[in-house]
Amino acid sequence: MHTTALVLFSGGQDSATCLAQALDKYERVETIAFDYGQRHRIELDARVQVLHALREQFPAWALKLGDDHLLDLSVLGQVSETSLTRDMEFRMEQSGLPNTFVPGRNLLFLTLAAALAYRRGLEVIVTGVCETDFSGYPDCRDDTMKAMQLALSLGMNRRFLVETPLMWIDKAATWALAERLGGHALVNLIVEHTHTCYLGDRDHRHEWGYGCGTCPACELRLRGWQRWRSGLATPLP
Repeated sequence: MHTTALVLFSGGQDSATCLAQALDKYERVETIAFDYGQRHRIELDARVQVLHALREQFPAWALKLGDDHLLDLSVLGQVSETSLTRDMEFRMEQSGLPNTFVPGRNLLFLTLAAALAYRRGLEVIVTGVCETDFSGYPDCRDDTMKAMQLALSLGMNRRFLVETPLMWIDKAATWALAERLGGHALVNLIVEHTHTCYLGDRDHRHEWGYGCGTCPACELRLRGWQRWRSGLATPLP
């Protein structure tokens, strides 16, 4: 029976929902994030606000919420020519992947998270990757997560569980999951404090939160919000 978890918490909608589920499920939860030179680095500021709001509004979860860790992964930005690490327009590449794909990002994130979990005695690594409502990133696939779980467990001689609560649900269902976990209070917290926009826009406020409203991340969040509000979310497992 697992009792401890480390959540990859970027400050966005998905990772905030995963964090809420981990706090609902496990006895001790810590968080980790990475500064890799992302254009939307403002998400690292947003995550601090989310953590503060969670502690303030959900006292039972606050008792379980442990240390937060922020790691410098600037080397990833140095080797990535993508629209998330460079000032360039969003477009599809000849490979069929959008240029928002940062090669190796989730693989590095999980490796470093596992190293920290090893040192902190944490059993479960929680990440908000999703194969249902995503941009085709190969490092978000279920097969990739299973392979990483095996490699990390073998390589560190400790059995880790890589948990992906959002893998098979769409963005509308992610809103529904937040409501199920924490009611309207959690939904409102996610709207007000999380950050998704790739351009780092915190000036424009929409009913679903802050963002430019036109980048791929904003469009996906908007569509999910509209489907959820219309009652069209995929039923939760």
